[in-house]
Formats: sequence, C-alpha cells, structure tokens
Amino acid sequence: MRAEFRIRPALLADLPVLRALIDVSVRRLQAQDYTPAQMEGALTTVYGVDTQLITDGTYLLVEHCPAESQTPQPLIIACGGWSKRKTLYGADQWTDRHDDLLDPHRDAAKIRAFFIHPDWARRGVGTLLLDACENAAKSAGFSRFEMGATLTGAKLFRARGYLPVRNLEVPLLNGESLPIIQMEKRPT
Repeated sequence: MRAEFRIRPALLADLPVLRALIDVSVRRLQAQDYTPAQMEGALTTVYGVDTQLITDGTYLLVEHCPAESQTPQPLIIACGGWSKRKTLYGADQWTDRHDDLLDPHRDAAKIRAFFIHPDWARRGVGTLLLDACENAAKSAGFSRFEMGATLTGAKLFRARGYLPVRNLEVPLLNGESLPIIQMEKRPT
C-alpha cells in the first residue's frame, strides 16, 4: 500500500463522515447505472452504514494521509468491509437482516458496503480496500467470499475474480427496486 493511504477499522465516531461519503458516492458514481428514484430509494432503504460491522471490527476505511498536507486530519476517502454474519447486504435500516454467525469452513465471508469518494474512484483505492477485507477474512478462516454487488461495483469485483451467481431485485420503500448481482469468489 502506498504511504499516502492508510486502512483502519471504522469507529462509531466516524459515522457522520461515513454517511456523507456514502451519499456522495451513490449520487455521483451510481448515476450511470441507476435512476435518481432508485438511488433515493436505496439511500433510505438499504444503503448506509451497518454498525454491526463496526462493532465486529470488520468495517474498514481508507484514509488519505499525504506527507506534506495542510490538512491536519487524514481524509476518509473510502469504506467497505467483510462480515462473518449471514446478512448479504444492507445497512442498519435494512429489515431483512440475518446476524447469525457464519461457519468459515462451510460458508463464504460476506464482502459488504463498499463506497468510494468520487474524487478517488478508479485510482486503486477500491482494490486496496478489497484486498484488505479479503486478507482479514482469510485470517479469520474463510476461503470463499460473496457479496450483493451494485451494478456499479460489479465492474471492480469482476476484475478482481468475482463471478456472478444470480441477479437480484431489492425492493425499496419508494416502490422502486434496485437491481444488484450476487457474486462470489472461490479459492484458486
């Protein structure tokens, strides 16, 4: 990892910054794949922070820490995590949660809630974060990974060895539905 980036576990104190990051990421990066109504519905129904991931210590964030910066605080530019629980996707407000623990010898770890600030998109930040999540899950005994990828995120995940399993339609509170792709990565 380059010196100007640092990955660390997210803290509950980071919630306001993470919420703002998720909002701008969705509105700017997903605009080519989803309608405004789908993005609005997803932000209120399914997207956001899953504080269970923070409590579990499996939600990570990427900070930009330039060596010669006039900004005293590192800038949070991305977030994403992995889970040892059954929930495939969804933030705290998502109603279809399954917080039972997974068996690493039988189940796939869940790669969850990846959001990159648009100013940092397509600069390797998502790959750094994904590698950190996969390595942490491997350290916890998992050898397979799966996710509910957005149409936007699926492009990165395909490039990193994830294969589509099935298309899903997530019902949103505003009557819209959000197409996502269940994807998985098996050991090579």
